[in-house]
Amino acid sequence: MHQFDLNNRTAIITGGAQGFGLDIAKRFLNSGVKTIIWDIDEKELKKATQELNNPNLSYNVVDVSNYKNVKETVDETTKSTNIDILINNAGITGSTSTLWDYDVEEWNKIIQINLMGTFNCCKCVVPNMIKNNYGRIINVASVAGKDGNAKASAYSSAKAGAIGLTKSLGKELADKNIAVNAVTPAGAKTRILDQMSKEHVARMLSKVPRGRFLEIEEFTSLICWLASEENSFSTAAVFDISGGRSTY
Repeated sequence: MHQFDLNNRTAIITGGAQGFGLDIAKRFLNSGVKTIIWDIDEKELKKATQELNNPNLSYNVVDVSNYKNVKETVDETTKSTNIDILINNAGITGSTSTLWDYDVEEWNKIIQINLMGTFNCCKCVVPNMIKNNYGRIINVASVAGKDGNAKASAYSSAKAGAIGLTKSLGKELADKNIAVNAVTPAGAKTRILDQMSKEHVARMLSKVPRGRFLEIEEFTSLICWLASEENSFSTAAVFDISGGRSTY
């Protein structure tokens, strides 16, 4: 497994207590990153911190959909350190239902966490990156944001919005040493699959030419490169990791 040089960097990973976020934290810590994981679930944060048992790891209980909560946490963090890397990974899939039957409150919740959460974190962190003339932002979108998944209109819409946000912000920061990119994974073996019906999961898998789900380690390798100084040119881009599902 390739080892990326991320020494002396500080990263925030939202949704960092489990799944993709936790594995990113493991790789970052092994690469010398001072890592701060955010999650709304303090129990899972404590569990993850105990599991990783690394002095360079800390956590904050943060609701990314709450702008005030995000702003206060970022302001407190930047009193003592710059934020070099931001991984916007926090997200929920929500229930599977046709659009005309979709619960309005749940629709809004999915948009608030997946799209507004990404906006809130970028808005609060970017000024510190501009001041420091360095930054790497990776927004975890989804292949659903490119293709659209039936009975997942809220999730698909939120992830499509995150892709659009990435392209806009990347262009706004293109004259600085700050790269903003999105990744669009297909289904992976994480707990997020537990939120979906078996039929929906089977339908997702049937669309992947590789014939299997994404392994977390494969995803994390891409994240590490995007977060490194080696990624010195790509910005406002979308990196597909869907096992051949996407055609553009």
